[in-house]
Amino acid sequence: MSALSVVNAQHITGHILDITFSDGHNSVVDFAPFIFSVGHPDYEPYKKLDNFLAYKLEDGNLNWDDYTMIFPVEDLYHNRLIKRPA
Repeated sequence: MSALSVVNAQHITGHILDITFSDGHNSVVDFAPFIFSVGHPDYEPYKKLDNFLAYKLEDGNLNWDDYTMIFPVEDLYHNRLIKRPA
């Protein structure tokens, strides 16, 4: 079985992307809750939509600004950017 990868991402609105994976699955992912709640200075620029939309697809991943912001493909697939308490 080959590794799961991101093959396409399209902007819907705000910080929401429709992501297509190598197995054909799509996930609509809202990045705003993560970007606006994490409180880390590295993510501050991505609050501005223009910076957020400057993502690239590289090696099967969504990548912002040379890996300043990147997420595990599995988390994108299952729409789990923010870990919920057990």
